[in-house]
Amino acid sequence: MKPPPTGLQTRAVHAGETPDPATGATTPNIVMSTTYAVDPDVQFSIGDQEGEAKTGYVYTRWGNPTIQQLAKKLAALEEAERCVLFGSGMAAISSLLLHVLESGDHLVMSDVAYAGASELANEILPKMGIRISRVDMSDLAAVANAIHADTKLVYVETPCNPICRLTDIAVVAQLARKVGAKVAVDSTFATPMATLPIQLGADFVIHSLTKFLGGHGDAIGGAVLGGKADLLALQQSTLVRMGGIISPFNAWLVLRGLATFPLRMRAHEENARQVAQFLEAHPKVKRVIYPGLTSHPQHALAKAQMCNFSGMLTFQVEDGPVAAKVLAQHLSIFHYAVSLGHHKSLLFYMDTDSLLQSSFWLTEQQAASYRAFAGKGIFRVSIGIEDAGDLCDDLTQALDQL
Repeated sequence: MKPPPTGLQTRAVHAGETPDPATGATTPNIVMSTTYAVDPDVQFSIGDQEGEAKTGYVYTRWGNPTIQQLAKKLAALEEAERCVLFGSGMAAISSLLLHVLESGDHLVMSDVAYAGASELANEILPKMGIRISRVDMSDLAAVANAIHADTKLVYVETPCNPICRLTDIAVVAQLARKVGAKVAVDSTFATPMATLPIQLGADFVIHSLTKFLGGHGDAIGGAVLGGKADLLALQQSTLVRMGGIISPFNAWLVLRGLATFPLRMRAHEENARQVAQFLEAHPKVKRVIYPGLTSHPQHALAKAQMCNFSGMLTFQVEDGPVAAKVLAQHLSIFHYAVSLGHHKSLLFYMDTDSLLQSSFWLTEQQAASYRAFAGKGIFRVSIGIEDAGDLCDDLTQALDQL
């Protein structure tokens, strides 16, 4: 009998988990074994291995009980048929691109995306004979012009890292479908609490589990979600053969974090809204970008596409490099550190010229669009789950030093 539909919080707690049949333990076990005793009829071949195979587990690179529990939970949260897990978010991105694309194929990719993904597209994929068009995905006319009959994949990141610019997933999916191209969405900033890209027409969803889904800054991992047939092919072509699996221990840590994921995202959003409003009113802050603010250039799209505005925001001050040194020295609750989505608040300065030279190789028009969101540079801020008043007080005393 089909189980009744359940809410997001219930799925976050229960999906993929059952009491251990041997001990009755209600918390998932950490199965660290690399190999498993099998029936003598089992062959040393991945065959139709599906993680939790008909023949049972054989070797952890092919499938592992702890990893499989996490995959089932994430698929339930994302409302996807299947999930494949990787050792990092970047491993998930590179594996998907290498699986879908081959020499002669055409990729349309957001001109602003996670630096690792952007550098992969700039430096490695062209050497493999893959043609790439980098496009401002907020400009739907530019997206339409970039998609051709030979386009194989359209790669979207929304909100994009680091400037929180949005892409209309449903419209881009419609454009891609006209030529038979698939759509992949990196939804790390949004999370399934905010947006369900597959329901909007995407074929693949990518997450860095290191961020909001794990939520505690203590486990690196990545995930690709989508249809069963696509994901089984991805698992066999790149995960099994290239070996970028997640550690069962890290999978267990992410499983533990996911139980409180919806609760944390509500706290991230509420805190981020309060901090964004505080910063927007501060005399030393020139501009704040947060999808939940009416001042965000795409606030209407954010309201239509996001059920939660997440915990990521940016702000600008007059002299960013000088301010970075001052804030790094004087902030006491915020950590001056990279990464995002942790329970603790993090802040880091990103210089525009430096990023345009190293990661985002943009045209003059694209650079102008980037600068419209980032100016000369931004503080990328990941708001944690501390008391919002304490976060504002910490920023006040640090900004007073400028």
